Amino acid sequence: MSAVRLLVLGVMRLRQPTYGYAVRRELLSWRAETWTNVKPGSIYHALKQLTQEGKLSAFGTQDSKQGPGRTLFEVTEAGEAEFHKLMDEALVSIDMEELGAGIAFMDALPRADVIEKLREQRRRSEEIRTGLLDMIPTFSGRYEAPHATDLLELWSGVFGNLSGWTEGVLARLEAGEYRMSE
Repeated sequence: MSAVRLLVLGVMRLRQPTYGYAVRRELLSWRAETWTNVKPGSIYHALKQLTQEGKLSAFGTQDSKQGPGRTLFEVTEAGEAEFHKLMDEALVSIDMEELGAGIAFMDALPRADVIEKLREQRRRSEEIRTGLLDMIPTFSGRYEAPHATDLLELWSGVFGNLSGWTEGVLARLEAGEYRMSE
């Protein structure tokens, strides 16, 4: 799954019809470059690719005083379906960039759907954490490969933190916080 594709489709849904630079500006205002790999070139590449795939369509052109007219885009039915598919993948992901992109647009989905997906994400995180912790006592030893045990401890801590963070978001969702698409 591409977090950039999800981010571009999500912003397009919020601001359509809009143009590439406006998508870029919106993502910059979220400081998305600090928690994703989104770069200006990746935004424009995603716009081009999504248009070629029929998930976005050119809506028209907006005049610009700073240069040539800007092509306006809107999300197609196929783009809407792609957005929902990517959201389903992102909300169960253990990849921070993908999960972050999903969280950014979770309010576009019904509360019950988001809760279900995040429970799955939490279950996966706990499963991975437990598996990593279970490996530590059976590992060949700190003296033969001391860094390997430390890495297992590091990653089990990361997945423990992810699970705890997800638990907090779930508690807020279950308490009715956040305005969601119902």
